[in-house]
Amino acid sequence: MSSTANGSVTMTLDGSNKSFSLPLRPGTIGPSVADVSKLYGNLGIFTYDPGYGMTASCESKITYIDGDEGVLLHRGYPIDQLAEQSTFLEVAYLLLNGDLPTTAERDEFEHGVMRHTMLHEQLRRFYDGFRRDAHPMAVLCGVVGALSAFYHDSLDINDPEVRRISAFRLIAKLPTIAAWAYKYSIGQPFMYPRNDLGYAENFLYMMNAVPAEPYHVSPVLARAMDRIFILHADHEQNASTSTVRLAGSTGANPFACIAAGIASLWGPAHGGANEAVLKMLGEIGHKDNIPGFIEKVKNKDSHVRLMGFGHRVYKNYDPRAKIMERTCHEVLAEMGIKDDPLLDLAMELERIALHDDYFISKKLYPNVDFYSGIILKAMGFPTSMFTVLFAVARTVGWISQWKEMIEDPSQRIGRPRQVYTGPVRRDFVPLDARG
Repeated sequence: MSSTANGSVTMTLDGSNKSFSLPLRPGTIGPSVADVSKLYGNLGIFTYDPGYGMTASCESKITYIDGDEGVLLHRGYPIDQLAEQSTFLEVAYLLLNGDLPTTAERDEFEHGVMRHTMLHEQLRRFYDGFRRDAHPMAVLCGVVGALSAFYHDSLDINDPEVRRISAFRLIAKLPTIAAWAYKYSIGQPFMYPRNDLGYAENFLYMMNAVPAEPYHVSPVLARAMDRIFILHADHEQNASTSTVRLAGSTGANPFACIAAGIASLWGPAHGGANEAVLKMLGEIGHKDNIPGFIEKVKNKDSHVRLMGFGHRVYKNYDPRAKIMERTCHEVLAEMGIKDDPLLDLAMELERIALHDDYFISKKLYPNVDFYSGIILKAMGFPTSMFTVLFAVARTVGWISQWKEMIEDPSQRIGRPRQVYTGPVRRDFVPLDARG
């Protein structure tokens, strides 16, 4: 394959006279892509890309990542500016609509979301069908999927107003569904949402309040929760987002698509990394044990991994990690935790890893999960809820990507190809002749 000056890439099939020019499609920023959509028709071959790591499956205006430079932009805005200066619902409006809202647009959007926080009362009884020790991600997946049985007016995906209301419902109801999953697991009464509270405030209220006494939501913790939601709102075409788009390409309703995304996120290689960081720190135990642990990580035969470092996309410092580190200190100060062994251990591990030639050469830098687990643990969340919080935040990204896909006339039903390596054609052998 050779690049040409006229904006195309020429592919020549060895042993034949066939060649084909693949047009290059540029993005506004980032590398151009070679359009292979007509490759089979011209050369009779497909491309092979396990995990789609080098394949653009769609065109999107929502999120841009430059992993080499450590850049994350939502609709052009840097993630650090959004996390420090914006709110989660403002970022949600941005992801869904393309621009930051005016004051009037923000107020209307927040009112629209916060008036959909309640669940149908029959869904309250739906929880009784789960075991008390069910993983909250299993509950989340089941209840979100069941929403399509309650909102028949939200199933016409070709109606823009239906898509708008579906977005409101999903963004608004996920915190309620998640908080009730937690309350159910510990045997406490469900707390109904309070629309006089902000998005993150309301979630913390439903998680922690009980009917027997008043509960005050700390502004510091609410802001930290809001920032965590912002940092996890969207992250381009990752596994769960691609799952939502693939399910949506069939014409499935938005509730089913988001439930599919939740199921994909549940995988430990995707949404469970911050829980793995806490487990790793617990196994290290003390700062004195870090050098020995580092040596095990370097030894390929030990199968010990440095969790919370490195990323499939980022080959530089994850821009979300620095914000998460500052948030971690704010939360620990608010909680009155002056000397946290886990944080001390994490900071020392980070310091050693960032100055070690082995990790530098492999471009292993802290990612967003490195500190988020410590924050959530300090705020009282059990580790089983970590991925649930991820799903609450990522729902706005999923629904934005789903909406963009539905409105893109070039999108078709997803249908990846394969390289078949099974038996060639053979004839059926009767049972008594098979030996």
